[in-house]
Amino acid sequence: MKTLHLTEQLISRRSVTPEDGGCQQLLRARLEPLGFDCETITSGPESFRVTNLWAKRPSSRPDAPTLVFAGHTDVVPTGPLEQWSSDPFVPAHRDGKLYGRGAADMKTSIAAFVVAVEEFLAARPDPDLSIALLITSDEEGPALDGTVVVCERLKSRGERLDFCIVGEPSSVSRLGDMIKNGRRGSLSGKLAVKGVQGHIAYPQLARNPIHQAMPAVAELAAIEWDRGNEFFPSTSFQVSNIHGGTGATNIIPGEVVVDFNFRFSTESTPDGLRQRVHEVLDRHGLEYRLDWTLGGQPFLTRPGKLVDAARQAIRDVAGVETQLSTTGGTSDGRFISQICPQVVELGPVNATIHKIDEHVAVADIEPLKDIYRRTLELLGA
Repeated sequence: MKTLHLTEQLISRRSVTPEDGGCQQLLRARLEPLGFDCETITSGPESFRVTNLWAKRPSSRPDAPTLVFAGHTDVVPTGPLEQWSSDPFVPAHRDGKLYGRGAADMKTSIAAFVVAVEEFLAARPDPDLSIALLITSDEEGPALDGTVVVCERLKSRGERLDFCIVGEPSSVSRLGDMIKNGRRGSLSGKLAVKGVQGHIAYPQLARNPIHQAMPAVAELAAIEWDRGNEFFPSTSFQVSNIHGGTGATNIIPGEVVVDFNFRFSTESTPDGLRQRVHEVLDRHGLEYRLDWTLGGQPFLTRPGKLVDAARQAIRDVAGVETQLSTTGGTSDGRFISQICPQVVELGPVNATIHKIDEHVAVADIEPLKDIYRRTLELLGA
């Protein structure tokens, strides 16, 4: 089983973010003989050096569409090694499952990409489809020097991308039961409300910023920001941290800091959310500072050529009617969608990602490769 063997090779390479551990060199050695032009793009400071691979095999037809397989070779830290049943970087088989860090997220998908491409090109050496792979070692980290850097470079070159499959583990209970056809955006705020510090017994000589801030925060939490749409739930506002006080019980603090986050649908915009928050804070007469961080824009791929091909491929291979979903956190699809109009996430079951004893079902590995290959066939027809 070529896909299983390649998955095991990738798991064996210690690639805790931002390290690639030689994974991309292994992929390059498989892709170059197939006619792929492979480019390594490094980015970031020496203390956090990121390795990216852009590999493309152009079609002989100039106007042929381009399908990109996107993924990441970096993995999250293992956690306590003594809690693992086996070494997380030594592939292990138990009860029909393949164990190892990155097995589900997402080295199985990357192996399946490569073998699917090998089989597709063996059957159709000159397809009416350009094929590319975008692989990064900075998805599990800050994501500042990974896929976003490659996308910016491709955009500056004027490269056209038509379809993208991100190999994130999208399945819930069985392979292919769910694909992500979009993701919500993420907008975070750090709100610092200023008061006047003083003795708690003399409140008339102080100004309590916690008392001032909480009515405004409560109002923000109660707002209906939008109603979502047929693909997205409504935008949510959530407070994650509140920091105030000196630790003493007899001091009114001089400042309170509130961290919050929006997960927003395509029905809202970052600018619109910022404006509405400031309107509430200003109306409450707060003296404040608010710093914003945009983690990613939302993206949505409506049913069309890519979604239809992915659904048909899952139906043909796994016999499953897949569900479209936009749930979950952010992914590198948020960057790719800025230069590619159709992006979906399709990968193995996600039940053990980032956990101790991460694993995939061995029986799912070849079918995942077959789903990718069948999608290639449908889009290249």
